[in-house]
Amino acid sequence: MAKRALITGITGQDGSYLAEFLLGKGYEVIGMVRRSSTVNFERIAHIQDQIQCVPGDLLDEISMIEMLRTYRPEEVYNLAAQSFVQTSFGQPVLTGETTALGVTRLLDAIRLVDPEIRVYQASSSEMFGKVHEVPQSETTPFHPRSPYGVAKVYGHWILVNYRESYGLHGTSGILFNHESPRRGLEFVTRKITHTAAKIKLGRATELRLGNMDAKRDWGFAGDYVDAMWRMLQQETPDDYVICTGKTHSVREFCEVAFGHLDLNWQDHVVIDEAFMRPAEVDLLVGDGTKAREGLSWEPKTSFKDLVELMVDADLDLLEGRLNGLV
Repeated sequence: MAKRALITGITGQDGSYLAEFLLGKGYEVIGMVRRSSTVNFERIAHIQDQIQCVPGDLLDEISMIEMLRTYRPEEVYNLAAQSFVQTSFGQPVLTGETTALGVTRLLDAIRLVDPEIRVYQASSSEMFGKVHEVPQSETTPFHPRSPYGVAKVYGHWILVNYRESYGLHGTSGILFNHESPRRGLEFVTRKITHTAAKIKLGRATELRLGNMDAKRDWGFAGDYVDAMWRMLQQETPDDYVICTGKTHSVREFCEVAFGHLDLNWQDHVVIDEAFMRPAEVDLLVGDGTKAREGLSWEPKTSFKDLVELMVDADLDLLEGRLNGLV
């Protein structure tokens, strides 16, 4: 009989890639979708007939208890969150309710309905924030620099707490930045590739950005969902850093994106104070040794290939050759 997995945040970047991946493994996939007037199914439109979307909300524990009782998944992947760092400064309480307390509600629902369920929690490199060491591993102290990072630290530790207190098979994936053509337009990577494509097509002339020196460890989301699945196949739950181990600046991202279109980024990029964070995270780069040795996982997509993949997809999208998915 096919395994059944529940994905919260299935309409997001990671949720859509994970749903595809699990379908490829023969899973029955249930997707939790928050009731709203503007639910966006764009990222999963091509697989919507193969998955079952059910209403639920991390703010409402009863809805999650009902969902778990009805569908009885063996695996739960918690990818739902208020996931944009910049927004978390303007909406810190909402971010805490969903990204932090939402994890507690989900874990409590699992504890009450079926403590045998294996659960994956999407932790984040933003938890390291003002980094205490370079590169960052599973043992690096957390020092978050945004309400989002703080909320993710809470979610991470409450999972550890439920694992140690109730014996839940809870695993936390500390994922470094992972991008794709399905990334939201508000994120700096997609903003760069989409605007560069618009400039190439003569539909824009400038790109406004904040800190060009911020460095990140950027990988491809499609590679990273494989690591999530591998974590829940382990006999013993644990926490894993998922990364490329290589760091690149926002400036380098611009160089590759514009260069791929035979443009000079310096002719178009304008530094705008409005896009500076109140507290910046300067250098995030991961040490993926544990995942490599324990999960036999390594990233497949290089930084250059990732940027060019995103640029090409945005060109196709803008010219009407693509419905927003690759």
